[in-house]
Amino acid sequence: MGIRVGQPVLLENVLETLDPFLEPVLANQTYKDASGSLVIKLGEAVIPFHADFNFQLTTVIPNPHYAPEVSVKVTLLNFAITQVYIYISLCIYL
Repeated sequence: MGIRVGQPVLLENVLETLDPFLEPVLANQTYKDASGSLVIKLGEAVIPFHADFNFQLTTVIPNPHYAPEVSVKVTLLNFAITQVYIYISLCIYL
């Protein structure tokens, strides 16, 4: 639904292997149909694609290792902050 109306979609607790069904979304494989509308093919269905659509994945895996073909299609952010990192960061400014 978020793809059609341009709302963000959050997929939580993903593992290191992703379902091939997500490939068109991760690769942003959109195209214009005969009427000029922006669409994306998911499985056998062709659905309208809104330009404001935003797709985000989260994981609870501390240090995930994704395949190179996945890594080139997404932006990886590590929000994990450990006590050691906080200690080192504070020591730099003391």
